[in-house]
Amino acid sequence: MLGFFITTLVTALSLLVVDLAVPGVAIATFPAALAAGVSIGLVNGSVKPVLKLLSLPVTFLTLGAFALVVNGFCFWLASLLVPGFIVKGFLGFILGPVVLSAVSTFLAGYFTNNGLDKKLAGVGSKFGLKGGDESDRITPTTEQSKLEATDLS
Repeated sequence: MLGFFITTLVTALSLLVVDLAVPGVAIATFPAALAAGVSIGLVNGSVKPVLKLLSLPVTFLTLGAFALVVNGFCFWLASLLVPGFIVKGFLGFILGPVVLSAVSTFLAGYFTNNGLDKKLAGVGSKFGLKGGDESDRITPTTEQSKLEATDLS
């Protein structure tokens, strides 16, 4: 459950970057970006696999270029489900999902490399969210416990 929240947060932050970088994509507010992140996840999990399977011959003939059209269509379809998330024009349709994917990959890697996912899992477990175990919890340390941990005797 916590992984879903982290993925949605990364997608929402990435959508805000896409809003700034790609003409034709507009996000009204941060809550709209969060709703758009959920919407994109739902469309990519339900509609996109069917479209990819149905468009496989065309994708093969175009050497994979038609996959950009499928991604753009799913991106546009997700925008129809969320008020405050608008995709219009060819650049928004094609370039929006490409930039979203690149920024999401960067942010997810950044969070993972800095251990933020484990820190958030620890915080989530304190609030009763599943996904974090006892070792992931953030606990305050004192100077005495730091000294005991480094004691060589």
